Amino acid sequence: MEIEDYIAAAAKVIKEEAEALTALLPTIKRNYYDACRLILACRDKIVVIGIGKSGHVGSKLAASLASTGTPAFFVNAGEAAHGDLGMISDRDVVIAISHSGESSELKTLIPIVKRRGIPLIAISGNPQSLLAQRSDVYLPATIAREAGPLNLAPTTSTTVEMAVGDALVVSLIKARGFTKEDFAKSHPGGTLGRRLLLRCADVMHTGDDIPLVRCSSTIEDALFEMTKKGLGMVIVLNADDTLAGVYTDGDLRRSLEHHHALSEQISSVMTTKCVTIEPEAMAAEAVTLMQKTQVSALPVIEKSGKVAGAFNLQDLLRIGII
Repeated sequence: MEIEDYIAAAAKVIKEEAEALTALLPTIKRNYYDACRLILACRDKIVVIGIGKSGHVGSKLAASLASTGTPAFFVNAGEAAHGDLGMISDRDVVIAISHSGESSELKTLIPIVKRRGIPLIAISGNPQSLLAQRSDVYLPATIAREAGPLNLAPTTSTTVEMAVGDALVVSLIKARGFTKEDFAKSHPGGTLGRRLLLRCADVMHTGDDIPLVRCSSTIEDALFEMTKKGLGMVIVLNADDTLAGVYTDGDLRRSLEHHHALSEQISSVMTTKCVTIEPEAMAAEAVTLMQKTQVSALPVIEKSGKVAGAFNLQDLLRIGII
């Protein structure tokens, strides 16, 4: 094969799968409403069942549901027939995914699910299959053919099944009024979760790690403290431990340019109108504030004026806020 042949083959697959998704649009009717109502009325969990490539789609669907406010887990149809069916309670709703709708594993499970009165939602490419016919709600995932020259390997069928599952997930997100904050609670390790959940108090250096000097300290004292703590600034305190100002590495350069002696008091060269933030402010707010004011470090100050902590851009970068 020449390079043009590879490009043409890849483009053909994308085109065929896109056409299959477009052909799915007329099948979106009241059946999606009925499926969502069954899921919203579920008294316990959503159990997604599948096998083979459809099982992989089912695993993804269960994960998507669970992360967007609908408790769900995946059970392999083969394992379910050999004991894992015990995971499913009469309070659950089952979503079964199968392109043919006629796999031997599903044929074993469907009568048991129906006998127990568990609501069954089917996602299948075969409307005449046992799965489609015995389901309470049938969501078509029909295709004309699999992409590729052999019309064998699951390609278009799994793409369409995935789209049907995504349509359910997004419909449920809207129905539940699911917010970014709700999403973040399920994704504390992700970028969005960190941005929406972490506060300045979670990021800041505290105690002995805060770079602090007194108003009576010298520029030399401030330089040693700044170098030791590594935040690119020192916080200058009044006698009552409230914030008097800050002295940054930029202030240090300006001090040297203007030939200030290192023995001078820090109070004569510090910045008094400094940018600060409160401990309960979101860390993402700190990013915006630092970009707007063009500072690289922030003192974290309590409402009382006392210093709670400090952090810099490197701290925000380290935890993935930036």
